[in-house]
Amino acid sequence: MKLERYKQRDPKKIGITIFTAVCILLVAGVFFYTSFASFQVQQDFNIIEGTVGSNGDLYFAFYVDDVISKTMPQKGEGYKINREKTNCTKGASVEFNETDWSVKVLNMTERNTKCTLYFDRSYSEAILNGTDPVLEDPLIPVTIDNDGTVKRADLSSEWYNYENKQWANAIILTDESTNTNYQPGDTIPESAIESYFVWIPRYRYQIFDEGNYTGLTSTENAHQTIQIVFESVDTPVSNGTTVGSWLTHPAFTAFNSNGMWVGKFEPSRSGGDSDNIRNGDAIQIKPNVSSWRNIQVANAFYTSYDYKRELDSHMMKNTEWGAVAYLQHSAYGSQTSVRINNNSDYITGYAANNEPTCGYTGTNEECNRYCNDGTCNTAYPNSILASTTGNITGIYDMSGGAWEYVMGVMVDEEGNPMSGRNSLYNSGFNGTLGCPTCDGDSSGLTLLTGGYDFPDKKYYDTYGYTTVDGQFQRRILGDATGEMGPFANATYLTLTSQISSWYAVQAYFVYSSEPWFLRGGNHTDGLYASMFAFENHYGRVTSSIDFRVVLTP
Repeated sequence: MKLERYKQRDPKKIGITIFTAVCILLVAGVFFYTSFASFQVQQDFNIIEGTVGSNGDLYFAFYVDDVISKTMPQKGEGYKINREKTNCTKGASVEFNETDWSVKVLNMTERNTKCTLYFDRSYSEAILNGTDPVLEDPLIPVTIDNDGTVKRADLSSEWYNYENKQWANAIILTDESTNTNYQPGDTIPESAIESYFVWIPRYRYQIFDEGNYTGLTSTENAHQTIQIVFESVDTPVSNGTTVGSWLTHPAFTAFNSNGMWVGKFEPSRSGGDSDNIRNGDAIQIKPNVSSWRNIQVANAFYTSYDYKRELDSHMMKNTEWGAVAYLQHSAYGSQTSVRINNNSDYITGYAANNEPTCGYTGTNEECNRYCNDGTCNTAYPNSILASTTGNITGIYDMSGGAWEYVMGVMVDEEGNPMSGRNSLYNSGFNGTLGCPTCDGDSSGLTLLTGGYDFPDKKYYDTYGYTTVDGQFQRRILGDATGEMGPFANATYLTLTSQISSWYAVQAYFVYSSEPWFLRGGNHTDGLYASMFAFENHYGRVTSSIDFRVVLTP
C-alpha cells in the first residue's frame, strides 16, 4: 500500500492560526470557516473504532467486503475501490489512484470531515498480471451482448477475458449525473451513451523485425503472430532492440500507465457549428454515426485533450495505434486482416460484406465495392469482422472508414516538430513549414507562429528529418510502421502504391513536405486499407481524415 503525505498540519499551528483569525474576524463581525487545501494522506494515525484520525481535521473509515476494517487492503490482494459507495461528509470527495494505491481528499473546507472508503473483491484475470482495467469516474464498466445490448458490468464477476479475446469495455454517459441510476446487470439504452472505450492492457512484446529499411526493394508474406506478455508498471521495463529480445511497448512507458482506454469507434461531433474547431464538449464516440472529419491536427488534438482532462484524454499517438495493432495480431486478438469499413458516408462501425480483391481504383468496381445503403456492407452490431477481436468487444474503424491523423510528426533540421507543408496546408501547430513555396503559396512563410504550441512531449511521437520518403529505419519500435517491411511498389491498372510486407497495404513514411502520419486507410482504398497501413500528409483539413481519442487514467 502506498499512501504518501501531501499536506498535513501541525495541531498547535492550526490552533494558533484559527485563534488569531477568529479574533480578527469577530472584530469585523464576520463568521469564519477554516479552509483546507486538497491533500494526500498517510496511514500513520491512531486507530479508533475502525477510523483513522488526522489531528481533528479528517477521519477515515475503511470497509472491506462491507465489513469495517482498521486498514485499507493492500495493493495486489484483489480489491478495488467501490467508487459508488465511497463518500465524504461536508462536501469533500475522494480521488483514488489504483496504480499508486493512494488516496487524495478534495474540496475539504471544514473540520471533522469524515471519508468512508469501500473496497470490494473484484474480478481480475491472472494472465493480465495486474494490468486489469483502471476505472475512474465517469467511466462505467459494461458488457455488450452480440446484439449490441449494453449492460452495466458486475465487477465481482467476469466481464472481460483477454485469453478468450473478450476485451474490456466501458462507456461514458451523456448525463454523468445519472451514473448511479444503473446497477450491475441493468441495460443502458443507447440514447444515454455518449462514448464507448476499450481497454488495452500494458504489455511487452518480442521484437520480430528491427525495421531498418532504407528504401523500396520487394515484399514478403511476413505477417505473423506477435508474442506479447502483459506486465504492470511495477515490472522492470524491458528495453530490447534486436529480433528476439523483448520491449515494453512505448505507448505505455510514455504515460507510465497500466494500460489505456481507446475510443471504440472513430469520434463524431455532437454539437458546435464547425468541424475545424477546438471543442471537447462536442465529442461522442458511437456506432452508426458520421465521423468527425474536416479538422486540422491541432484542433483535433486539443479537442481530444479538453474532452476528459480528469482521465488524461488526448488524441491517439502513432505508437498507441501500434499498441492496438500488435495486440490485435497477438494470441489475444483476431490475428486476421481486419475487415474494411467501406461505408461511403463515413458511418462508424460498418464492415464490408466481402474482402476487397483490389486496391483503390477511383471507381466503385466489384473488386472494391463501397456504398451507403447497406448493399455492400453491414452495420454495427453485426459487423464483427471489422473488430480487432473478431467479436463485438473489440475496436472498430481501424481499417477503412476515414484515414486517421495520429500524433506522430517529423522534426525539422533543428529537432523541433514541424507544422506542415506551407501556410496553406499545415496542422495548426506552430513550427517549420516543409515546402513554403509549393501549391502556389506566395506568403513567404517558412515558419508558422500564429497557431497552437505543441503540447507536452508525452502526447506525440517524433521522427527524424529527411526530404525524401521511404526511409523506414526512422521508425519507432512498436509503432507498426518500419517493422512491417520490407517494402516495395505495387501497381493496379494505372495506379501505383507503396506497400508493406504485412497484407500488402499502403506504406508511406513521413518526410519534409508531408510530416504527419495517417493510419488505417479510407473506405475507397480496398486492399490497401488496413490497421497496418500508414501514409504521410500535411496536417490540414481534409474531408477524408479524422482522428481517435485515448484515455490514460
